[in-house]
This record gives sequence, C-alpha cells and structure tokens, in this order.
Amino acid sequence: MTPHPATRRITAAFTDAGVTGRLHATDIDTGAALGVGSDTPVPTASVHKLCLVATLYRQAHLGLVDPTRPVDIPAEGRAPGSTGLSVMRDAARLSLRDLASLAVAVSDNTAADLLWDALGLDTVNTTMAELGLTHTRAVHTMRELYETMREDAAGDPAAYTDPAAVTRLRALDPTRTNRSTPREITALLAAVWRDEVCPGEYGEELRALLGLQAWTHRLAAGFPFDDVRVSGKTGSLPTLRHEAGVVEYPDGGRYAVAVFTRAASTDVTLPAADAAIGRAARIAVDALRTLGT
Repeated sequence: MTPHPATRRITAAFTDAGVTGRLHATDIDTGAALGVGSDTPVPTASVHKLCLVATLYRQAHLGLVDPTRPVDIPAEGRAPGSTGLSVMRDAARLSLRDLASLAVAVSDNTAADLLWDALGLDTVNTTMAELGLTHTRAVHTMRELYETMREDAAGDPAAYTDPAAVTRLRALDPTRTNRSTPREITALLAAVWRDEVCPGEYGEELRALLGLQAWTHRLAAGFPFDDVRVSGKTGSLPTLRHEAGVVEYPDGGRYAVAVFTRAASTDVTLPAADAAIGRAARIAVDALRTLGT
C-alpha cells in the first residue's frame, strides 16, 4: 500500500525537531487511519495511566469495583513525582475516582500507584487483552519504574543527562518496561469514545476525566481553537516525550491520536520536541478530515 502523502510531512516534523517519532491516528467513526511506525513497540511512561483509569471504569461498570471507595493515603512511602500527592506532605483520604482524576489531570504518580495497588497489574493487563490490545502490557507501577531508573543510574541523577547512561535505562526499553504501540493506544481511546470500554454514566465520566489534563504544550498545541476539544495524557522520561488523546471538532469529527517520541538530546527542556507532537498530530488529523470530505 502506498503511504499517505501526509506521512512524509509527519516524518519531516519529527526530524526537524530532532526526535524519532511514532504516530497513529484514526477517525473514531469511520475507521480511516494513517501512521508512522504505528505498530512499533514503545515504552509508554505515563501514557499507560490511560490503561489504568480505563480499567477502573470498566471494573466499575462490571460491578467489581466501587469508584467512590475511599483510600487512606499515608504521608510516607509515596512515589516520586513533581505534582499532586507525590509532593504533598500530609496524610490524605480520596476516592478511587478522585485518584484517577489526579493521575490524569497532573500525572500524579502516587495517585496512579494507589490505583495500581487497588486494581492490580494483572487486572489491567487482562482488561487490555479483553479489548484486543495484545501488545499493551504493564510490568511495574510508577514507584517500581522509578526504582529501575535509580538502579540503572547507580543513584547518580547526573546519569539521566549522560547519553551513554541513558541508553542503559530499562524504563526506555519497550521489552523491559510498560509498553504498547501507537495503534493500540488509539484503539483504546477509540473504544472509550465508542462506549466499548464502559457504556452509560461510567463512559461519560471516563471521557470527562480524560479531558482534565492540565498540560497543553504538546497535543493540544496543534489545535489552538476554542471550539475544538482535546482530551489526552502525556508521558515523559529522559529523552521521551509522548501524548495520546482524542481531538473532537464541532462538526462531530472525532480522532484518536497517539504520538511517541525520543529525542537525540538528553536536555530536560526541548520546546521543539514538545511542539512536534502537536504539529504531527495536526497533520495527521487534517489528512483524515480531508479523507472524510
């Protein structure tokens, strides 16, 4: 099959930003799709929280979990992170669904780990398999993921900016960390928007939750329109910048997009790499919208 002309522009956007990129985009209603490396296994980082919260709401729909169940959160033993409960100093008490809101809205690692503890890795993996996502698998919690990074860096934070040391991080190796493919992540999002993960009230609540994310510098930056809604989840680790989400237009068009990138540079701040996610996603969605006219 001849690649869509848009794929060359997407690849150029990644190259110009100094990243290697993988992308898949699909029209949720027609099934039309295009991609660059759509079936390449990728380390998901915090994008895997999509699988986690989708599992919570599917379990709630099946009557196996009460999402309003409160969880006591001690002050000690929290996962590393720069937001949410990970940086708070006192004990707290929140429901499972409020933990899910924090895990998505500000990518709270502690909130995510409390959900992992409540649901279990096996439950999340089984749910993904039931949805047909056979290449999407979690092998550790956020706490455990960061522990592998500390071990691989021998406890030296400077190692995260050393290109040779970064290549040794298990967290960046899709054979040894939480993983998926761009195609499967968009399939998960499309299933959420088509009520195939959980219908009715729980489906509506899950979609609303996925619209809470605070970060707008990646996927949403490609769609700077007041009447276009972008719901998504970012993921970041040394050299990795990702986002997956759903773009909804006022004419009813709905598009699931997943973009996974790895930068050549180990710099923590790379605005061009962040912007490339939105740029590539916009090219893909524009191409799909043209197919629909």
